Amino acid sequence: MSRKSQIARNPNLPDRRTFLATGASGGLWAFSAAGTDSLRGEPPAEVSVESGTPLVTVAGQSWLHRHEVGGVPPFELAGLTVDQLQQGMAQGTFTARSLVEKYLARLDAVDRGGPKLASVIEVNPDALALADALDAERRAKGPRGPLHGIPVLVKDNIDTADRMATTAGSLALLGAKPPEDSFVVKQLRAAGAVVLGKTNLSEWANIRSGRSTSGWSARGGLTRNPYALDRNPCGSSSGSAVAVAADLCAVAVGTETDGSIVSPSSACGIVGIKPTLGLVSRTGIVPIAHSQDTAGPMARTVRDATVLLGALAGGDPQDAATAECGQHLHADYTQFLDAAGLRGAKIGVARNYFDFHDAVEAVMNVALDALKQAGATLVDTEHLSVIDQSGGAETTVLKYELKADMAAYLARLGPDAPVKTLQDIIQFNDRHAREEMPYFGQDFFLAAQEIGPLTDYAYVEALAKCRRLTRTEGIDAVMDRHQLDALVAPTLSPACVTDLINGDRWLGGSSSAAAVSGYPSITVPAGHVFGLPVGLSFFGRAWSEPTLIKLAYAFEQATQCRTPPKFLATVGLLS
Repeated sequence: MSRKSQIARNPNLPDRRTFLATGASGGLWAFSAAGTDSLRGEPPAEVSVESGTPLVTVAGQSWLHRHEVGGVPPFELAGLTVDQLQQGMAQGTFTARSLVEKYLARLDAVDRGGPKLASVIEVNPDALALADALDAERRAKGPRGPLHGIPVLVKDNIDTADRMATTAGSLALLGAKPPEDSFVVKQLRAAGAVVLGKTNLSEWANIRSGRSTSGWSARGGLTRNPYALDRNPCGSSSGSAVAVAADLCAVAVGTETDGSIVSPSSACGIVGIKPTLGLVSRTGIVPIAHSQDTAGPMARTVRDATVLLGALAGGDPQDAATAECGQHLHADYTQFLDAAGLRGAKIGVARNYFDFHDAVEAVMNVALDALKQAGATLVDTEHLSVIDQSGGAETTVLKYELKADMAAYLARLGPDAPVKTLQDIIQFNDRHAREEMPYFGQDFFLAAQEIGPLTDYAYVEALAKCRRLTRTEGIDAVMDRHQLDALVAPTLSPACVTDLINGDRWLGGSSSAAAVSGYPSITVPAGHVFGLPVGLSFFGRAWSEPTLIKLAYAFEQATQCRTPPKFLATVGLLS
């Protein structure tokens, strides 16, 4: 979910900034702690109510029901971790080719058939050949590392110089030929991963309009949430999150400007890591804003996410932001996994990101209790509310940087690129409005096109304000004041019903603190609300990935909240 227009769709609803300040996930056991008083008597407006089988009873009333979708066969690789897949290849149970074949069959059964999740926009036609070469290399030399032969999906705004397209979900980029792999894809290939395909996304990483529907693109259509098919997977890394949750790959790569990794990870019940700005290169990634953009790992477990982070991270001469990463870079982030990592930790609870949904609040209370039981000391803090004042400045920054950064990216595509400027994209959309804009327009593109150069005082002032409020007076100030190891908050509200006509309706989220500051954040499944996942975010200072990984892993191991999706048609309340 990229940060876009400040315009609210409904004056009674929070704007997207307010939304990006919360979220979390907990099991039915966690929801039961809420009691019936927290439900305020009536189902939320976005919850559909149909007959179904009760799943949980609270205080004598059946609140949750489901409608299961048939035709989803059992899957041999369901839930297997990167380590387990490697062990299987070492023992001869699997090969890289057999893994690719099994994931492709799963994709046919679940993504194109059955529930038709539509999370993968394109399959790599060379995946089997790549797998064969890696199998031969394993036999001759042994594995390169933990990702050797592992099928990985990447978001369709990440360049691959192969037979796949890179379009950011837009028809405007069909036919464009990236001159080389993006830096992160080079890193994946060097690690021995098989790039299995490209995932769908909120078109242009959700920056085209303030009225968009997450998970929809003109090229890829609408991606569905595997926990309830009528619910939204959030975005903009919608396809990456859904594919990981539904076992269409081992791990996936997403990108984030503001929430686009952690928000869909929360909504789809997986782990997402938004790294410190500069830890992972952006070279060859369709941009929004260089002051916030990054790529990052999405996985079913913290361990798998850290394995992938180790492959993605690294200095890149073409991306100046990575110049600082050298002293903070670690080849293996799994060394920081510590099941006892919460013992003695001091964690701030960012209360300004709470109190937007009673059932989420109940899940969060259970999660906070789990942190304390695992040995952490919690400190309530309201001081991060200063970050909420940066919303207008962030919007200004994104408009300026979008126009400049998009022009720079398109120039890399060479003279034969189908579009060369943001204005070209706007005109393409106007000419192909039936295909590109059937549900929402391009108001943010139009606003960005009217912006001046990055030397404008308005941009310089807005960027300075963002950094002051989120860094100096925000995260750094709070952590210094209370001597904290990290901060926690709910990642996102439960998945809303997909509404192509009116757009997204999210109630709260906490991604903006880490996104605007450029600091790291990790979301981990924390439970469920009416069967829908919500996550707990751990965030902190720049380059604090080792600490956050330690804390997030300890929480994951203590709670084990993640449950696989059941591809329900819907979930809702029974009155």
